Amino acid sequence: MRALIFLVVLNLCSLGRAQQDVLPPAKNGAATTVQLPTFGISFDADGVLELKTFSDPTGALTQQRLAAARVRLAHPVAQASRLRKVSLVRLEKALRARLDARQEPTEEMSKLAGLLQVEAIYCYPDRGDVVLVGPAEGWMEDLSGRTVGMRTRRPTLLLEDLAVALRAYPPGSQQRGFVGCTINPRPEGLARLRQVQQQIPRTIPVAQRGPVTAEIARRVQASLGMAEVQVFGVSERTHFARVMIEADYRMKRIAIGVEPAPVPMTTFAAALTSARHGVLQRWWFTPAYDCAQASPDRLAMKLVGQGVQLQTEDKAILPSGMLQQAATKPGKATLAYAHSFTRQYEQIAAVRPCYAQLRQLADLLIVAAFMRKHDWYGQANWNADLLLDERQYVLERLENPVDAPVVVNAFWKRNRMFTPAGGGVSIEAELALASETLRNAEELQELRENLPQAEGAQSWWWD
Repeated sequence: MRALIFLVVLNLCSLGRAQQDVLPPAKNGAATTVQLPTFGISFDADGVLELKTFSDPTGALTQQRLAAARVRLAHPVAQASRLRKVSLVRLEKALRARLDARQEPTEEMSKLAGLLQVEAIYCYPDRGDVVLVGPAEGWMEDLSGRTVGMRTRRPTLLLEDLAVALRAYPPGSQQRGFVGCTINPRPEGLARLRQVQQQIPRTIPVAQRGPVTAEIARRVQASLGMAEVQVFGVSERTHFARVMIEADYRMKRIAIGVEPAPVPMTTFAAALTSARHGVLQRWWFTPAYDCAQASPDRLAMKLVGQGVQLQTEDKAILPSGMLQQAATKPGKATLAYAHSFTRQYEQIAAVRPCYAQLRQLADLLIVAAFMRKHDWYGQANWNADLLLDERQYVLERLENPVDAPVVVNAFWKRNRMFTPAGGGVSIEAELALASETLRNAEELQELRENLPQAEGAQSWWWD
């Protein structure tokens, strides 16, 4: 669904030289710490979202975790691999043996042998197998508890996220898959916001701008109250859902200048020069649906490109607080932010792991949709009943998300004060498999046939 950003804009009489912007200018090459802060989110027992920041000024804590991970991991799986292979059929069999023995999955299972990305997936009807292929390396936990590669610091794929994706597109189902999340203010909050806007003074003396600006921001936030968190298509109590929520929430914070941009880019706040009253700016992430290639026999599929894009539109706020499509097109600042985020997505994902994870989720959903569409389960004689069954393989272990604090910022540009506030992710994986977007790649057939196979019958991953 879509993330909302809305503005209170004051066209103030010039009562003195206005400050240009309260946001500090970026300084190329400046750094206050050796190790950049690590972020994450959590929900308390009442389902209220909290953003967490973990600092490591000298990098010593990270180095300790890296050293411990090198000692803990078995040597072969810790080696970097350009193309690691993971048999889903054999992995599920090994996982069942662990669970039947009342044991937890091994680290190698939970982290899919260190895969960082799904580059391709192959089906072998003659051997009854389905194999994921992609780059891999040894892993460690960052300060937020996120599993990342020792060398690249990019997040590893997780077995639980793969299982959630498979459950969103189960074999035999014809239901159209739709997976996403939204963090939106409630209608009553938007109605209160309109009332607050009518009470804001038209002029503010320069000497009072600081305290008045803070008070207006406080009133805007109080009027909006808590935003509602909703998750669609997957269980809201899974890690999969948490990644979507974090990516959405932090995209909004970056847009309005509450969180510094992760790379040099155009943010909504920085691009603002004018705005219209009563209009909400919406952004939402979707896959870049031209990201899939398939062999002519549909026994091989490859994912290409960055995989995720940011889209935008405008909505109008009615007096009741309900929303309707705006009559106007998105403004320049709205479009500039969406285009900049999309254009620099790879660079952003390299320093903000939640966006690398969001790309992983989109890839896994497209893989799951492709497997269902071409009945790889039947062709491989594999029912995946363990991975698909919550009663056997439990994934719903987190608090139910309910509310998120509405984020508000306030800043000046010349004689105008802007108070933007915001809360999506919308993934329809089948759109990547439509005839107009799925591209034929004959070379995939040969790559599938020549893929090296595991040496041992029990091996579920190999290089």
